[in-house]
Amino acid sequence: MKFLSKIIATVFGIGYFPFAPGTLTSLVFIFLYKLFLYKMDWSYYLALLMLLFVIGAVASSAQASRMKTEDPRSVVIDEAMGQLVALFHLNPDWYILGFGFALFRALDILKPFIIKRAEKIPGGWGIMMDDLIAGLITSILLNLFLILK
Repeated sequence: MKFLSKIIATVFGIGYFPFAPGTLTSLVFIFLYKLFLYKMDWSYYLALLMLLFVIGAVASSAQASRMKTEDPRSVVIDEAMGQLVALFHLNPDWYILGFGFALFRALDILKPFIIKRAEKIPGGWGIMMDDLIAGLITSILLNLFLILK
């Protein structure tokens, strides 16, 4: 079980990348979205997001506990889920994906608004929740931009 939670929390080891593992994880999931995830029916996509959230919370809780830190740098399942939330049901054009990537990473790093407060929820739920909210805010802003352009 320890091995499985480590694999999930670090997204198959991406979290151990020495430079900006969260950013790398977001980029990987941008490409996965571009290649095939955008084709998923919205109901399956939502189910995937919910599954990532719950499994991510459990796995990141276990990993954080083992590492004796609240939000280890190597735990990146939250970035994967948050980036996919940001892109929900969007056209996979590179400019939209790029804007979505940049906005999500900015919100995740700077943690404005309620994002900072969500991070304080204990355990893996807080690790996942701040990225869920950053992804939701990104999605709302992207959709507003696309409507108003």
